[in-house]
Formats: sequence, C-alpha cells, structure tokens
Amino acid sequence: MVHQVRQFNRTVTQRVGALDDHYLARDRSLGEARVLWEIGEQGCDVRALRSRLQLDSGYLSRLLRSLEADGLVDVAVAASGRDKRVRRATLTARGRAECRLLDRRSDELARSFLSPLTDPQRRRLVSAMEDVERLLTAALVEIEVVDPGHRHARHCLQSYFAELDRRFDAGFDPARARLSQLDDMRPPAGLFCVATLRGEPIGCGGLCFHAGHPTELKRMWVDPTARGLGVGRRLLDALETRAAAAGGDTIRLDTNAALTEAIAMYRSAGYREVEPFNDETYAHHWFEKRLPPPEPSEPSGPPA
Repeated sequence: MVHQVRQFNRTVTQRVGALDDHYLARDRSLGEARVLWEIGEQGCDVRALRSRLQLDSGYLSRLLRSLEADGLVDVAVAASGRDKRVRRATLTARGRAECRLLDRRSDELARSFLSPLTDPQRRRLVSAMEDVERLLTAALVEIEVVDPGHRHARHCLQSYFAELDRRFDAGFDPARARLSQLDDMRPPAGLFCVATLRGEPIGCGGLCFHAGHPTELKRMWVDPTARGLGVGRRLLDALETRAAAAGGDTIRLDTNAALTEAIAMYRSAGYREVEPFNDETYAHHWFEKRLPPPEPSEPSGPPA
C-alpha cells in the first residue's frame, strides 16, 4: 500500500507540473502560485494561510517576500478584534491579474487530463479524483483536547446549539436543557475535544467524569461541510479512548430523535439503548456502551 501511494504521488507531481520552477509557464513555482490562489480576492490572514496550507512559517514568509518583490502581494499588519498585530496578505492589481491568468491556465491543464480519454474514462477519472480528494481531506483532520473556553470550542458549541434549534420540532432553548457547565468538561472533572481541518474547527465532543458512575458523552457535533469524512466516528473513538484511559469502564449519552445520523452512528459503534438515566427535556433515546480496558503503555526503560 505504501508503494502504491508513493507511485501515485510521483505520477501526480509530474503530471501537474509540481517539479517545474516555472509552473504553468510562469516565472514562479507551484508553491507561490498556490499562495496567490489561497489569498484570493478577499485577502487572507498570514496565520490562516499557514494553517490552511500547513506550511512552515519561515517557508511561507519566503514565499510572501518573493511575491511582494514581484509586486503581486501586499503584507501589512491589520486590526482584527482584540488582536491588533494580525498580519494580512492582499493581492495587488497585478496580483489579481496574475491569479486570473493562472486560473485560465489551470483550466487548460485540467482539460489536458481529460481530452485524451473516452467519455467513460473521463467519468472514471473524475469519480476517482473525488474519492481521493475526500479521503486525503479526511486524513488531514486533527483531534486534540482543548479548554472548552477556547475560541474553537466556543465556535463548535455555538454552531451545535444553533443546529439543534433548527432541527428540533419545537426549537432548542438552552434554558430548558440539562446543560453541562464548561467546568464540567475541564480536567479533572472532564475534557473537551475539537476536530480541526486546515486549522479550522469542524467538530467537537466532551466527556464528564462521574466517580463511581459511567462517563457521560456530551456535545457531539460535526460541521455539515465535513460530514461524510468519518469525523464523527473518529471523535467518538477518541473520546472513548480517553474515557477508558481515565479509568472508565462504561460510557453513556442521551440524544434527540431528530438526530438520526448520530443515533445510527452510536448503534453501529456498539451502543445499546437503555432506560432513561436522567431527566433531559430534549432526550428521546439513552445509550450505553461498555469500554474495553486501555491498551497497556510500552515500558520506557530497559528490561529488568
């Protein structure tokens, strides 16, 4: 499998011209062209550029300096809320013209992939590209424990509550719900995980630990734009692993009947429906799962 991935990478890098310092017959590399495209008409914070492209800050700075020297980009400090030292990159008029030219030539390159093929082959290639893009995107998702007051966590929680309000028949009123406080999802009482894609939050989930009682799973949510990438199942696996590592042998949750996708995921992950264990106003289903013991850690020292 590793051999096939490497062979695929070699074919693609050669076919798209990534090896050429004059990408699309212009006097710049693929890296510089991609940075121009990512800055776009609206401009982009340098920090966001670094996260989206997963570039080393030093390398990105060199790319931006090169583009500035060519008169294609301006980089300046811009006010952004409480942070007054955000560096923002914007395209100059010459940079916007260069992007339009690169777009036209990129279209021509894409057509050169398709034109030698028959119609059935084109459909197969485009379908395969869609699958590869989706799977590679899924592999870019990162999951980490953060403080529930972190800006990414707040974004996810606000989006989660807004979605509940849209999907529940009578809407969602946090004042009526049995909501966990943020402190309930901070160590040692619990923890909170956020999934990110290219530096942007796309999902979350929390745990509340109860001494002598099952661990409770809370606030599971995945952004609609990221659904289909397996993020929900990865979050669930990560939370179960952390619950087991904290000494839990059982995990449980409650959910609403409107959240059909979540219910299907819980059942496929081995959760079984149980009698209500709380008085949550919005809950229709209560689930529980026995957790396997945590994997033993590798010894750090030499054998005795």
